[in-house]
Amino acid sequence: MELALLAVWCFLVALGGGLVGLVLGNLRLPAVLLVASSPAAGAGANIAISAVAAATAAVAHIRAGRINWRLFAWMAPPSILGAVAGGYLSGVLPERALLLAIAAVLLISGIGMLRSDGASARRGRDRDEHPGLDIPVAVASGAGIGLLGGIVGLILGSLRMPALLRLVGEVPFRAVGTNVAIGFFVGVAGALGHLPNAVPDLAPILVGGAASVPGALLGSRLTGRLSERQLIRAIGWVLLVAAASMVVEAIVR
Repeated sequence: MELALLAVWCFLVALGGGLVGLVLGNLRLPAVLLVASSPAAGAGANIAISAVAAATAAVAHIRAGRINWRLFAWMAPPSILGAVAGGYLSGVLPERALLLAIAAVLLISGIGMLRSDGASARRGRDRDEHPGLDIPVAVASGAGIGLLGGIVGLILGSLRMPALLRLVGEVPFRAVGTNVAIGFFVGVAGALGHLPNAVPDLAPILVGGAASVPGALLGSRLTGRLSERQLIRAIGWVLLVAAASMVVEAIVR
């Protein structure tokens, strides 16, 4: 019964994540921990499921042409290196304070998305037509978010998304695909990083991963049916949910 409920929840999380280009591992983690043999094994399993969901959604976004490969090439490596460095620093810095700080950023970003009139999206589109994405900011934000994610054990695509939209200047539809593609590689690195501490539980990975595949495919296909404004608002609402989840996680840790 617990594994069946996990499958349903993983499907729903992957559906919402595929739609807005987020992995949403923080929403899935509590359910995975309920069936895990230990917190460390559950955390590793959750990251592995995130990688499966991200890979599935990325394939659909690749086919739809929603990935900026130049931006991916600049942002993915520092994100991965930052995540590895964060893994080494985990336990040294206060995770609860970091989670609350991340929640505050997500809250502000989500409200900003919901209040947006589409101007940021138009600016991003203009930059796409006349290449002017802020690559140094992409590199720096990728490394910084990867570092935070490594410390708290999350991919933090929900934090990378507003950075892509508001700081780097990418258009929403490409930001969705690029973010989830980067999330896949960060997830693989995170899963491998957990191996020395505890071998991730296989059952949650198989069940959660299998359920995440159709959810991520359906969600990523629905992305193309939204208008640019609808997509921005959807991202905004998901960021608010992610912020609330971060607060809850900070309280229970």
